[in-house]
Amino acid sequence: MSHKVRRAGDKQRAAEKVAPVAITVEASPAPARKPAWIRTRIHHAAQVQQIKRLLRAGHLHTVCEEASCPNLGECFSSGTATFMIMGAICTRRCPFCDVAHGRPLPLDAQEPHTLAEAVAAMQLRYVVLTSVNRDDLRDGGGAHFAACIAAIRARTQGVRIEALVPDFRGRVDPALNALCQHPPDVFNHNLETVPRLYHTVRPGADYQGSLALLAQIRQRLPGVATKSGLMLGLGESDDEVLAVLQDLRAHGCERLTLGQYLQPSRHHLPVSRYVTPEAFSAWGEQAKALGFLQVASAPLVRSSYHAAIHDQHTPHDT
Repeated sequence: MSHKVRRAGDKQRAAEKVAPVAITVEASPAPARKPAWIRTRIHHAAQVQQIKRLLRAGHLHTVCEEASCPNLGECFSSGTATFMIMGAICTRRCPFCDVAHGRPLPLDAQEPHTLAEAVAAMQLRYVVLTSVNRDDLRDGGGAHFAACIAAIRARTQGVRIEALVPDFRGRVDPALNALCQHPPDVFNHNLETVPRLYHTVRPGADYQGSLALLAQIRQRLPGVATKSGLMLGLGESDDEVLAVLQDLRAHGCERLTLGQYLQPSRHHLPVSRYVTPEAFSAWGEQAKALGFLQVASAPLVRSSYHAAIHDQHTPHDT
């Protein structure tokens, strides 16, 4: 049997991406019809194309495009985007995610400068930076996050920056040492799901490790807001969701996003249930009662959805 040689930069998606994972993801038939509250509106195509041209000119990536976000049209048409640094190829194979897997290319040393110029050209006042997992790097990419933050601040005064980071598996200390030199205004790391489902949803990740990452940032950078998010509809119970929210508060997390999981393709994990808007509203109220200072909870909420609106400079709790 012949095997295709994988080169750096080759992208694996859908069935090719999830085939080697430890759990079996059976290709599902045509996904169940989405309820009316999941459907998104079509937004101004000209504005969307203008943002895409700017991104392509700078060889920049957005998680909006790479992860097939349902809010792409809304966000692009309003002139906002979540930049995905360090390339568009992830070293992990999470079967809920549409970002491609493979062997990443080396870091682009010019990316911090190019990104800073794009932020200035878009006249952004709030910037969200995220990345693929880069388990091939000694610091997981922490120094590159810091370099991008520093370049943006040097180019655009007064801009607020949210960093939506991976878990820096096994590389937390060097990653945080770098980020402490150039910290973001908001440090975001998603738990994604409940601990029982980690083996299925986030193979290679560790629930307690992700909680510890949020707690370490809170301890080392008390002036930086901490944020996390969950997807609902992967097979979790309500009791399990509540337990995760309590764990987040116990580890000092102040901001929360809750949204509906949507299956990117029939080769990804199926949707176990569609949570109603009313249930999301109830979860939002429950989260606020637990002490979260900023909460976004609705079917189409994603980690950076309306992030600038929800960033209210709220004093941190103690």
